[in-house]
Amino acid sequence: MSITSPAEMASAIKFEYLNWVATDPLPRDKTQSNRLHEPGFRVSTTDPMTGHDIENATTHPSLVDGDLTIYFDTETTRKAFINMPLNHPNHCLPFAATDEDDRGG
Repeated sequence: MSITSPAEMASAIKFEYLNWVATDPLPRDKTQSNRLHEPGFRVSTTDPMTGHDIENATTHPSLVDGDLTIYFDTETTRKAFINMPLNHPNHCLPFAATDEDDRGG
């Protein structure tokens, strides 16, 4: 009876070929992930007004905006952030803005 060790077994994939390309994708790799660039929820622990990192976020004021939670150093910086006017270029556009114009980037 012959017993083969794992080192003696032939590999199905020949990595020694110079231009080896995987040709059989896994089922999960056949379609683009819908979640790749769309995280479910984001948390920012850097105060956008002061630039300070928040160590213990549970003791600081926060603001939830859609899927983003922003933490602030103090209630004063949170209120200043809320009261800050938007700097949106809609007033500079030569045409009416649509939802597609505000895609970020």
